[in-house]
Amino acid sequence: MTAGAGSGAGTPVEVWWARIGQARAEFAADLDAVEQARFAAYVRDEDKDRFLLGVTLTRRVLGRRLSLPAAKVSLDRTCEECGKPHGKVRVAAGVELSVTHSGDLVGVAFGDRPLGLDVEKVDPQLDVDAVARIALSAEEVQELQRYGGIAKARAFTAYWTRKEAVVKATGAGLRGDLRAAVPAGIHVQELAVGADHRAALAVVTAEPPVVQVEDATQLLS
Repeated sequence: MTAGAGSGAGTPVEVWWARIGQARAEFAADLDAVEQARFAAYVRDEDKDRFLLGVTLTRRVLGRRLSLPAAKVSLDRTCEECGKPHGKVRVAAGVELSVTHSGDLVGVAFGDRPLGLDVEKVDPQLDVDAVARIALSAEEVQELQRYGGIAKARAFTAYWTRKEAVVKATGAGLRGDLRAAVPAGIHVQELAVGADHRAALAVVTAEPPVVQVEDATQLLS
């Protein structure tokens, strides 16, 4: 999996990818009490594995940066609105991150500017036209009509990941208007993750970020 890198002095971003089959039970030993509770609450094994991989990637990358064991990395999940521990993960000052997972892939992006990473598995059974009417701009809906079949599903999913990455980067979340244009001062780019998924990265920066894509196999071994 590769991504285009920006030129010049753009902000550096690391994107780490893992596959669901790389999850191992022993990773749970590094989870804190809040993470243990969330992990236990998942019913399906694949959801447990995705959550576990996301936390493990986050802890191991940050542990390497901070020269700490993964279990000693402090992750703050406090929601800024209600105070409960289900908000966006925050870490040391000057470090921004975004976690995403869908289908076979789990990804985490790290940088020094607000950013959002999103991956989605392409669903060939999706009613693209119905969803596009409420999620895409009029221009995007018109552009989508150029495609048919699985190509249309892939094109829609590419649009969707770009929009999700932007609302993650801005912190708008579910309140964000997916049909709106990308705000000024945000750079968005697609990441290559294979035919079955689409992924995008959004960074609050006017210049293209310098993106380094990493395979987490060695990190998880």
